[in-house]
Amino acid sequence: MTRVLSTSPQRPSDVVVDVPATEPGAVLAAAAQARVAQREWACAAPGVRSAALAAIAQAVADNAAELAALAVREVGKPAAEAAGEVARTIALLRYYAQQAFDPIGETYPTGGGLGFTARRPRGVAGLITPWNFPLAIPVWKSAPALAFGNAVLIKPSPDATACALRLAELFTAHLPAGLFSVLPGAAETGAALVSCVDAVSFTGSGAVGRGVAVDAARRGIPAQCEMGGLSATIVLPDADLDRAATDIAYAAMGFAGQKCTATKRVVVVGDSGPLGEALASKIGALGFGDPAEPKTAVGPVISEQARDRVADAVTHARAEGGQVVASGTRAGDEGWFVGPTVIGGLAPEAALNREEVFGPITTLTSVPDLDAALSMANGTDYGLVTAVYTADLDVALAAADRCESGMVKVNAPTAGVDFHLPFGGEKDSGYGGREQGKAAAAFYTSSRTVQIGANR
Repeated sequence: MTRVLSTSPQRPSDVVVDVPATEPGAVLAAAAQARVAQREWACAAPGVRSAALAAIAQAVADNAAELAALAVREVGKPAAEAAGEVARTIALLRYYAQQAFDPIGETYPTGGGLGFTARRPRGVAGLITPWNFPLAIPVWKSAPALAFGNAVLIKPSPDATACALRLAELFTAHLPAGLFSVLPGAAETGAALVSCVDAVSFTGSGAVGRGVAVDAARRGIPAQCEMGGLSATIVLPDADLDRAATDIAYAAMGFAGQKCTATKRVVVVGDSGPLGEALASKIGALGFGDPAEPKTAVGPVISEQARDRVADAVTHARAEGGQVVASGTRAGDEGWFVGPTVIGGLAPEAALNREEVFGPITTLTSVPDLDAALSMANGTDYGLVTAVYTADLDVALAAADRCESGMVKVNAPTAGVDFHLPFGGEKDSGYGGREQGKAAAAFYTSSRTVQIGANR
């Protein structure tokens, strides 16, 4: 039997969890059980669903320290970020607990009769989640799904299996049997999940996400895929240099750059030298090493393969004419550590400016004007987040209107998402509807129109 093995990236000899992978037949059985449980759950009063989510939120809060420590151990998330992720997880649950009471439709005049719409749950929601936010992403998908009356099956990344299984323990204590399940496994388990659910929400790589979208389309079920960023930050000459450098340093290198919203390209209008110097200073001040240490901001990357990809990217960038503007030092021989690196002097068409490398690496490019900056920021297959730093609000709003990304942030880092707002990308960064905020209802429910004729 295939097994799922998750080890700590800072201490690869530390096996966090070793469990059997969920075979396709077991996935189908879990879906059948979830479908039975979902029928009753969908008929439950909103207060019942809300109370369950509120109880789960309290359970997470009661176990906050343990969950944060598990995220540090399993995925190498720095302790401060792990604590913040747990807090966000609790807030998400409480937010969607209240959305259970939201209006479910609208009424329309029909010339003497009545027309109205009513939203109803999809059924069984299949969620395929990544390792980099091992608590928040499973919850920002599952909480709205449950609030609106769906059952949930989660296939977590193998590298975040322990976190997902611990969440399942906290969830299932407050939900009907079979309504919520975590199914450990790899590609085979994920494919089986897509084959039997009523809607699928995916976060991960572009190659896998496109396959999920195609398989869902063949079955005629809705799919929502979030697939990477290669996000750019544009810095104009009038920007607050210290603020921009501070924000970019953490947005690019925090959690070793392993976020889809991480800054991967810095585009400076004019001379990039002053920002490069400031950025080098800010990156040098970031704590680098054991993620369990309170001052650490940059820990290991998730795997040996991830570490090697960053090293290979630096080598390739040098071959394309790039120069290392700033570089961190290796934290030690144990674990998958690689120093934060800024590469300058690359052409817009260079590989590192067009292909996302999930690690603590970003490029720094100088361009003559805002038109050139926007051309470079938009000139990739991705379109998740663009940040613009300027003191001129008119320029900021005009630039925002020209950004080909799902999110634009002004004088704020690319990394970081407000879950009250819709989240998602354009082009190869996203497929299907937006996540989070009020947008979640549109994905986890379908709309039915009811028309009542007038008495004659």
